[in-house]
Amino acid sequence: MRGDHPATETHDFPAITAPRMRTVQDLDAAVATCRACPRLVAWREEAARVKRRAFKDWEYWGRPVPGFGPPDAPLAIIGLAPAAHGGNRTGRIFTGDPSGDALYAALYDIGLASQPTATHRNDGLELYGVRITVPVHCAPPGNRPTTTERDTCRPWLAHELELLRPTLRATVVLGAFAWQALLPVLAGAGWRLPRPRPVFGHGVEALVAEAGGEREVYLIGGYHPSRRNMFTRTLTPAMLRDVLRRGALVAGLPTRSGRGNPGP
Repeated sequence: MRGDHPATETHDFPAITAPRMRTVQDLDAAVATCRACPRLVAWREEAARVKRRAFKDWEYWGRPVPGFGPPDAPLAIIGLAPAAHGGNRTGRIFTGDPSGDALYAALYDIGLASQPTATHRNDGLELYGVRITVPVHCAPPGNRPTTTERDTCRPWLAHELELLRPTLRATVVLGAFAWQALLPVLAGAGWRLPRPRPVFGHGVEALVAEAGGEREVYLIGGYHPSRRNMFTRTLTPAMLRDVLRRGALVAGLPTRSGRGNPGP
């Protein structure tokens, strides 16, 4: 799992490497080699070595998990980080864990995914006009990255959004952590944020504009589809579908009007 490139272990590897990547595919490949955060490297590799009993026959991915979806998507979905026995096992974000089960089912219900389930990175799932990514690409202990780890990983997200910039029209941001991680990325890339800065909430919307005012991107907040949020019904499947459908609408993507029912 260590790979053959010691340079990937340096703290500034993301900051040096990300801007050099000319395509989303190149960026994804570079992300998967990163070893910049020692605590996260140790945790993700320990989880891959010990495994969960239900997945003892799996060969875990055990590396940073890149984004997923087409490189010219008008809609981006931003989550938190891979799960230790989800994306860290399967090699694809939001795949193989309850959060992913909820997210992909909702995307399928509104017509933005080819199938309602995501089990592994070669299961044939396709996304339509949607790119999913995260501010932290390694599974963190307790699903809690440190601020230093978030900031070290930031160049990957910043450059991914820069590569998406020509087509990007809307972003659905799942959870307060992702919201707080995204705003500095946008500000650093020259987008004008509203003042005061928008506070996260489910269904909250904000419009950010390029410095020249020629293009705008909608930010839409949504509760993260974590097991806890879904179990307590802080977030329901209908709420999740609604916030994703809103993102698709402002991004100009066609959707179905309800579960399995073709929309207009």
